[in-house]
Amino acid sequence: MMNESTKKLLETDRKHLWYPFTQMKDWLEDEPVIIESGDGFYLVDTEGRRYIDGVSSLWCNVHGHRVKEIDDAVKGQLGKIAHSTMLGLGQEKAIELAGRLAEISPEGLERVFYSDSGATSVEIAIKMAYQYWRNQGDTKRTKFIALGDAYHGDTIGSVSVGGIGLFHGIFRSLLFETYYVDSPFVYRYEGTEDECRAHGLEQMEALLKNNEGQIAGIVVEPLVQGAAGILVHPEGFLKGVEELARKYGVLLIVDEVATGFGKTGRMFACEKEDVRPDFMCMAKGISGGYLPLAATVTTEKVFEAFLGEPDEHKTFYHGHTYTGNALGCAAAIASLDLFEKNDVLASLDAKIAKMEEWAVKIRELPFVGDARHVGLFGGIELVRDKESKEEFDYEQMVARKLILSMRDKGLMVRNLGNVVVLMPPVGMSVELLDEMMSIIYDSIRDELPGIVESA
Repeated sequence: MMNESTKKLLETDRKHLWYPFTQMKDWLEDEPVIIESGDGFYLVDTEGRRYIDGVSSLWCNVHGHRVKEIDDAVKGQLGKIAHSTMLGLGQEKAIELAGRLAEISPEGLERVFYSDSGATSVEIAIKMAYQYWRNQGDTKRTKFIALGDAYHGDTIGSVSVGGIGLFHGIFRSLLFETYYVDSPFVYRYEGTEDECRAHGLEQMEALLKNNEGQIAGIVVEPLVQGAAGILVHPEGFLKGVEELARKYGVLLIVDEVATGFGKTGRMFACEKEDVRPDFMCMAKGISGGYLPLAATVTTEKVFEAFLGEPDEHKTFYHGHTYTGNALGCAAAIASLDLFEKNDVLASLDAKIAKMEEWAVKIRELPFVGDARHVGLFGGIELVRDKESKEEFDYEQMVARKLILSMRDKGLMVRNLGNVVVLMPPVGMSVELLDEMMSIIYDSIRDELPGIVESA
C-alpha cells in the first residue's frame, strides 16, 4: 500500500508537473516511481524500493550518487560562493576547470565556452561555426551537414541539425535548412559493414562537392547515435568524416554530450579513431551527473577569428546567466579527480568485456534482433521476426512493457521505441554490472514472450 507521503507527492505531481518527452495523458493515468534519494549506483523511491540506475540518470551519472568527494567539493564551494556572473568577471572554479578540460580534450582544443546543457553546447558550436566564416568575410558558408536520425538537443539551432521526425518534424517551419546523410547503421543496412561506411561517406562527399563553398560545418555524434536508438556506426566512419572535413575545408563539430567521459571506453569517443575536431560539445557526465553544466571546446584558430576592435563586430554575442556556475565547475573538477584517483578509464576494459559477454547471450534470445554496444553504451533492439527484422508497431509498446517489468526486479532502464537502452555509470563495479545484465537477460527470456503474445 502506498504511504501517505507518496500519495501527497503524486497528487501534487498530477496537478502541476509537466514532464519532458512524455505523453502526459499516459503519465496522468499511471502511478509513477518517485525518487527520493540515491545510494551509490542505486536509486531509492519514496516507498523505500531500490533500483540499479541502469541508464546513469539519463547518461550523466559517472561515479554514483552521494559520492563523498563530489559532495565535499560542492559543500566547500558553497562556503565560498554558489554563483557569480562571467559577463565581465572571472570565476576561480570556471578558470580551473577550463584548464583541466583543455588537458584531457583531443589535441588542438584549447578554448572553453561554458553553458548548462548538451543542447546549448551544440547551439553554441553551430553559432560559432557560422560566425567564424562571417568574421573572415565569407558570407556564403551558411549550411550544415548532419546525419539522418541525429539528435543534438532541443533548442531551435540544435533541432535544425537533428533528424528524428518524431521529435523534430512539428517544428520544421521554424528551422534552418540542413543537408542530411543516411545514418550509417549497420544492422538496418542492406549490405556489409564496409559498404555501409562507404555509402555514408560517399553521400557526404557528394554534398560537399555539390555545395562547395556553402557548407559551414559538419555536425556528428561520434561512433554511436544515442537518442535514435543506439545506432552504432561502422569502424572508421568518424575518421572518414574528419578526412572529408579537412579535404573540403569545413569545420567539424563533434557532439560528445552523450559519449563523453568514459562511456565508450575512452575519455572521449573521438580518441578511439584519433579524430581532432574543430569543436567538441560536452555535457551530461561533465559534472559527474551532479549539476547542469556544459562546455563547447574549440581551437585557438577559431578563437582568434573572434578577436577584433568593437567596430568590427566580431564579438560572440552569446551567454547564459549561469554560464560557468561555480558549484557545477567544482563538481566537475572533483569528478575529474576521481577519474584519476580510481583509475576509471583503465577499469573499463573488464566492464566492456562483460557487456560483450552478455550481448552474445542476449542476441540468441527470441524477439531480439540485435544487442549492440560501444563501450558501456548499449542497446537491445526487439523485433517481431529475427530473420526479416520486422519491427513491432509503436503502439504495442513492447519494449516499454518490458522495462517496466524490470522495475519489479530492482532495475531502472529506459527504452527508445523498440530498443532497450543500457548505460550503466562508468564507475559501476563489474559485479553490479553483471547483476544488471542478468536481470535484463532473465526479463527478456521470461517476460517478453508473454508481453508479445498479449500485445
